[in-house]
Amino acid sequence: MSVAVADPGRRSAPRRSVRHGRSRLARRESRRFHLFALPWLIGFVFFSGGPIVASLVISFTDWELLGTPKFVGVANYTKLLADPNFGIAVRNTAYFGAGSALCGVIFNFVLALMLNLRVAGQSIFRTIIYLPSVLSGIATALLWVNLLHPDYGLVNRLLGLVGLVGPGWLLDPNWAIPGLIIMSVWTTGNAMVIFLAGLQGIPDHLYEVAQLDGAGWWSRFRHVTVPMMSPIIFFNLIVGFIGSLQAYSLILFMTDGGPNNATLVLGLYVFRYAFQYFEMGYASTIAWALFFLIMVFTAIQFVLARRWVHYEHK
Repeated sequence: MSVAVADPGRRSAPRRSVRHGRSRLARRESRRFHLFALPWLIGFVFFSGGPIVASLVISFTDWELLGTPKFVGVANYTKLLADPNFGIAVRNTAYFGAGSALCGVIFNFVLALMLNLRVAGQSIFRTIIYLPSVLSGIATALLWVNLLHPDYGLVNRLLGLVGLVGPGWLLDPNWAIPGLIIMSVWTTGNAMVIFLAGLQGIPDHLYEVAQLDGAGWWSRFRHVTVPMMSPIIFFNLIVGFIGSLQAYSLILFMTDGGPNNATLVLGLYVFRYAFQYFEMGYASTIAWALFFLIMVFTAIQFVLARRWVHYEHK
């Protein structure tokens, strides 16, 4: 009786060829990946990462943009801590950032809930409400300067129809930032689109089960809609807050930091020292202070999010 013995060489040869083929395919895909990522990498190095590192170096110098930078160590940071306007700018930045982000999330969430209803002309309403977010920034600022004018502005005229006396808005130190917050909320249509996509992604069977258990519309909203939308609410809150902390262009056009530095924010403060006073070293120092402020506030929000953000586990 003969027993056939398999040749080990014949079994290992196909494995080597398959392994060799896979490694060649992996190398080819790796080259394609780096090739397609190269334009973004070049753009990041020259337009984002490089300027970030350069601004850190410049913050330790005294540079008037046209002259030669002079190394001054931490003198700019010492000057920053003693600058009274810096404290005002930090307070205004936090006030505007928190108010704009929170009001924007609430306003856009309510809009998304309304636009998610199945009514006639739904697409038309969505388009109309999204339009302000695509307008030019200067056009938006010019529009709201007139809307918030204390004498002939439409906002105060509407308040007058219900017997209320409108404030001075952008001319009043106590109402300037609330006026800017109203303007910023009006132009945040992108968050509304994200909310709308999230609402349409909630499974219908969750509402059906809740309705079978006798839950009304408020209970379904509180126990189904809000928990399922909490990650998206958190995302829009983070993005909106970071964007609001960096705002300066519309504020520059509408108030230029006034009245009496009531709307002086850190982004505008950076612009002043960089392109009006030509103190690039101190401007870079303020920019890094803004960076750390954003990091601190973002970290706080991530810590607090553990208590109210719920993620679906499969």
